Amino acid sequence: MNVKRGSTTFLKIIIFLAGIAVLALCISLPGITIKDARVHPDTAYFLIPFLVCAYGFCIALSVALYHAYKLLTCIEKNNAFSELSLKSLQIIKKCTIAVIFLFLLAIVSLKICAKVTGGDAAPVPLCLLGILATSMITAIVDVLQKPIKNALNI
Repeated sequence: MNVKRGSTTFLKIIIFLAGIAVLALCISLPGITIKDARVHPDTAYFLIPFLVCAYGFCIALSVALYHAYKLLTCIEKNNAFSELSLKSLQIIKKCTIAVIFLFLLAIVSLKICAKVTGGDAAPVPLCLLGILATSMITAIVDVLQKPIKNALNI
């Protein structure tokens, strides 16, 4: 399996940039929530589930990005069908399932907040799109795992 080094390097750069974006989000979240708590002090306690979901999402995405980077390193070294790449794919799959759970938790939190405050839960369709995208990634990872498992069993 001969993979051009340029394509894996490009993907590694994309993963690195995504990691920087996740880090920037983690750094800016406290400031955003403090500003929102000052503007809406009566509903400031609803920010706790938001922060749990946001930081959980950031952690799961960071772990998945790290293992995607490891997987690309295995591919560069022509070890795509190895135990290490299979473990990386399994961890990425677990991270996507955790992200789906966090999206569901965010939907429940938004619905409760909307009922209590009398507003609407406008970001719910966005969360549903996130669940769809994440489940597609989970399916792709599952499809990628099957040939690796078969190659390791032979």
